[in-house]
This record gives sequence, C-alpha cells and structure tokens, in this order.
Amino acid sequence: MTEHSLWRFSRALHRAINDRHFEDIEALIDEDVEWAIYGPIDMFPFLGARQGKAAVLQVIRQLADNFRVRRFERESIMLGVDSASSMLRYSLTALDSDKPISLRVAQFAQFRADRLTSMRVLVDTFDLVEQALGRAIHLPKMTSVG
Repeated sequence: MTEHSLWRFSRALHRAINDRHFEDIEALIDEDVEWAIYGPIDMFPFLGARQGKAAVLQVIRQLADNFRVRRFERESIMLGVDSASSMLRYSLTALDSDKPISLRVAQFAQFRADRLTSMRVLVDTFDLVEQALGRAIHLPKMTSVG
C-alpha cells in the first residue's frame, strides 16, 4: 500500500512553514489548484480564496512569515482514494509577538496524481479573533420569542 497524498502534503506544508523549505510543497501542488481558508480576512489577509499554484505558494509564504507550528493533533480524519477530510487542533506561535495561538480547523483536500487540486479549510474564527485581540469578545445574549 502506498502512502496517502495527505501525509506527504502535510509534512511538506509544515516544513515550508517552519523551515521555509518550499521546494517539496511546490512539487505537490497542481498548477490549477483551488484553495480557500475561510476566516476573518480583514484581520488576516492571507485567508480567503486563491486560484493557481503561484497564489497558493504566496499564501504559504505569508503563513511562514507570520507563524510557526509548535504542535498539531489530528482529532479525526477520513481518507478517500484521492481525498481527505480532517479536524485538526494547532498550536502556533505568532512571530511578531511570540504569542501562542491555539486553533481548530476542518480541512477538506482533493488530490489528482499525488498533487493537491483543491483545499478548503474552515477555521474556528471566533476563538482565533479573541486570541489575536488579546481579549474576550462579549456578544449580546440572544433571546427567544414566545
């Protein structure tokens, strides 16, 4: 049995972010890749949708410029022949402030010929924004009608 494309991609992504070693990740991304990280793009401009290998590599470089991955846990994972879905918990360090950041993400990836063709990531943005602001966000209580 051969190694799933997700494992190679995951190792290469972490090497790119932590060690600024982009050659491995570049070889694993399709030229026409579709990429989206759903989150507060006003606070984190590297979030949002991108199309094409060059745009995705730029996002990965921006992630490497801003964060280091200290640890990550796979809470759950589902692997298909050319797809993968996972819930992950990340412990990051913000490089500008040396502050720890913890977040959960849901990741949905598709591969063709061992290359990433589509990535969708949903970030637990409420918790992320509170950590970035350094304070709790107090929302009004919702009332029920009737």
